[in-house]
Amino acid sequence: MNRQLFEYDPTFAYRFIPNLKARVDHEGGGYLLRTNAQGFRCRHDFAAERSGATKRVLLFGDSYTAGDGVSNKNRYGDVLETLIDDVEIYNFGLSGSGTDQQYLIYQELGRGVEHDVVVIGVLVENIRRVVARLRPFVSAEGEDLILAKPYFDLDADGKLTLHNVPTPKDPIDPETLPPEDRAFLDEGGRMAWLRQAVNKMGSRVKDVAQKLTNYQPLPEYDDASGAAWQLMKAILAEWIGELSKPVIVCPIPVYQYIEGTASPEGYRARFRELEALPGVTLHDPLDDFCAHSAEERRGFRFEEDCHLTPSAHRVLAESLSAPIEAKLAAGSA
Repeated sequence: MNRQLFEYDPTFAYRFIPNLKARVDHEGGGYLLRTNAQGFRCRHDFAAERSGATKRVLLFGDSYTAGDGVSNKNRYGDVLETLIDDVEIYNFGLSGSGTDQQYLIYQELGRGVEHDVVVIGVLVENIRRVVARLRPFVSAEGEDLILAKPYFDLDADGKLTLHNVPTPKDPIDPETLPPEDRAFLDEGGRMAWLRQAVNKMGSRVKDVAQKLTNYQPLPEYDDASGAAWQLMKAILAEWIGELSKPVIVCPIPVYQYIEGTASPEGYRARFRELEALPGVTLHDPLDDFCAHSAEERRGFRFEEDCHLTPSAHRVLAESLSAPIEAKLAAGSA
């Protein structure tokens, strides 16, 4: 995460700089980034009340929802507005955030906003972020540093407790990080040193290595009773329990599942557990991604950056449009 686009927030650690207009350099040719008055990549300022008969959907997620790598108009939230009549999408996506931070964004900014449907776009990688208490970032001078983040823990009775709010503002030098705290730093998964070495060889070598080793990017989902899943599930359950409107939980797959180099059965089984919660619609878009050819699926991410390309955002928007329309129609009946 590059801090130049963000400012400190005491509740969820950071947000985009409000009313920002910037062109961000990127391997895809650069992209346009605009933020609203509240510091989110949304073309609407967040208003408490709806105007007229327009329906409103609140959308939460991380960089796949905020749209790293693509201009605002090409993100799935914006594409949804072109697919569904008379709807406005309030995009609360925040790059680099976890489901825990997104829940706090809802509590602080979304709860008082009139709406018809809530969509929680959970990048499946967030299972690692909810157990993290620290996040790496790059300073404006290019220095690698660490920032604290808010986090929950789960006690033996299943109760969530929030920590680090207000979130400490000052960055931490990695050289001074105590060894006991390193376990709580989100380094992007297991064996960071090996992944970094493979990444330096280029995306094609990385792809071959993952296929040959049957690399599983998120083994945390394989254990239904594992601490990471239990924490993720508890956060989602508490969040969903606070909602008075229909909610759609959409697990967004990482590219290994879309391209078929890793089995998705672990995460799919875990998210199906959420269907037991009252008022929840689970929408898994993986089959819609996998309906495309291998070449098209490789084009759903950039050559080096694993974020969704415009074509992938469109697939995701088309996949989500049907369940959203169904919820909106049911609410109007």
